[in-house]
Amino acid sequence: MAFDENDLRRRMSGAINSLKDEFIGLRTGRASTALLDTLKVDAYGSKMPINQVASLSTPEARLILIQVWDQTMVTGIEKSIRESDLGLNPQTEGSTIRIPIPELSEERRIELVKVAGKYSEQAKVSIRNVRRDIIENIRKLEKDSSISEDEKRDSENKIQNITDEFVKEIDNMLAQKEQDIKSV
Repeated sequence: MAFDENDLRRRMSGAINSLKDEFIGLRTGRASTALLDTLKVDAYGSKMPINQVASLSTPEARLILIQVWDQTMVTGIEKSIRESDLGLNPQTEGSTIRIPIPELSEERRIELVKVAGKYSEQAKVSIRNVRRDIIENIRKLEKDSSISEDEKRDSENKIQNITDEFVKEIDNMLAQKEQDIKSV
């Protein structure tokens, strides 16, 4: 084989994993501490994830509770949440921050479906870029007479099949996320 299939799959899996992380940040109307995973707060001279300066929990279906370990971090965490595009309104009580999760309006659901579609398209572009890089390498090998034209064609077909497999997985993930967002 003119290319390393494991390397190809590993690189394409990176796009899938990134998409999973993006989808976790899209809220579906239920409280989840994962909503805050992508948020960073200025702490001790650097940007840190909120879960490294506080403990997060979901005591109720529509509430996220943040117990901040260092009282000086409370305003920074609150600011980070307010400035995010999550549409959340944190309420501070001492070193505790409560975040009620509002019901999603139909308008917001449609907007979130569009955002999910955008994320999945970015993942597909990443996968296509990996495919392009590998195919370029194979064409160079053929040009240098390191592999035959038949090996090049077989490799390109195999790469396309693997690409199709990953694109289908992205489409399935998007369909599932849309279902989650639309269900009330």
